[in-house]
Amino acid sequence: MNLAILALGIAVLGVSIAEGYLVSNIAKAASRQPELFGRLQTLMILGIAFIEGTFFVLLASTFFVK
Repeated sequence: MNLAILALGIAVLGVSIAEGYLVSNIAKAASRQPELFGRLQTLMILGIAFIEGTFFVLLASTFFVK
C-alpha cells in the first residue's frame, strides 16, 4: 500500500473529527448564550477554514512526494 494514500486517509479522519468537535462546541456555546451566535459563527467559519487548510496542504504535499 502506498504510504501517501494512507497518510491522506488519516488526515481526512483527523479533519472530520476536528470539524465535528469544533461545530459541537460552537453549538453548545450558542445554546448557553444565544446572543453571541454571530460572533461564534464567525469563529466557527474561521476555524473550519484553518482545519481545511491543513488538509489541503497535506493533500498537495502527497502529490509532490509521489
